[in-house]
Amino acid sequence: MRFRDQDIVFAGGARGQNFEIPTANPLNYFHVISRPAELPKLTIDGKLFLPHDERRKLCGKWPLVMVVPGSLGVAPSHLAHAETLVGDGFAAFVLDSFGARDVTSTVANQTQFSFAASAYDVLAAWQVLAAHPDIDVSRIGAQGHSRGGSAVLTAATRRFADAVVGDGAGFRSMLAAYPWSGHQFLDPSVDQTEIRVIMGDADEWCSPMQVQGHCQAIRLAGGKVTMRLIGGAQHSFDRGTAVENVADAAVSPAAPTVYIGHDGAFIHPLADAADAKLVDRDLMIYALKAGYGRKGARIGSRDGEAELFRADMLAFWRRTLG
Repeated sequence: MRFRDQDIVFAGGARGQNFEIPTANPLNYFHVISRPAELPKLTIDGKLFLPHDERRKLCGKWPLVMVVPGSLGVAPSHLAHAETLVGDGFAAFVLDSFGARDVTSTVANQTQFSFAASAYDVLAAWQVLAAHPDIDVSRIGAQGHSRGGSAVLTAATRRFADAVVGDGAGFRSMLAAYPWSGHQFLDPSVDQTEIRVIMGDADEWCSPMQVQGHCQAIRLAGGKVTMRLIGGAQHSFDRGTAVENVADAAVSPAAPTVYIGHDGAFIHPLADAADAKLVDRDLMIYALKAGYGRKGARIGSRDGEAELFRADMLAFWRRTLG
């Protein structure tokens, strides 16, 4: 059953309202930045949850956190985070990038749609939610997990965001949970958007060192970013489920970073110049042939890690949006 067809009601009574999001299916970042008129259009969806206690509204409108799932699509943990946020006085929107594309998981094949498309979806959803009469447009954040974490980092990058929503528009703050930083813009500026990254140092899907480098690049470009590493934590350590091996996961965390030029074109790790024709699949095939890829990676939580994540999540959103 698609996420939009599920009737979801939180314990406090908040019922998910379906919203359609007009978005696009870009081949790569160049397609978005340099060929926007050629973007194939489609409509995805998600559910908006609003708190019931109107007395807790500030300025008559709610701050909002968008929850962006990763490679397994919308999971119980994402809904649990949304419920926690709504209980704390935030509106929450859970984005589903998979259903309309007829994708159930990208664990075994991340090229079913581009990483640029994932980031475009986040910004397209911002445009819809920013126009909602009960949402404070100046206090919208996005919380992405894994592939969703990559999406929110790109959506915060002005070279990309300006091409989708206009100069300076977009999110106030972003929380990237165990993101993949395999794609990075040469100009990583995020302007005024505050970034928080949290991940485990035992992550087998994404490289903590690569993410550290990404954070430092944002810092050097004038951005405000913090990163918290959790000792011994695996990928998706916020799930609240026992650590297990996902046998069909295709991962290559040690592969070289692929940089993105100002026009959105990829720069192959073995090349000096950008090539507008390169797409995600080309770079992933390179990583496999170079010996970086493997099958199988662990996922899940140890005792207390889901609670640790929840506390860090709430502290960040209370400080930046609350």
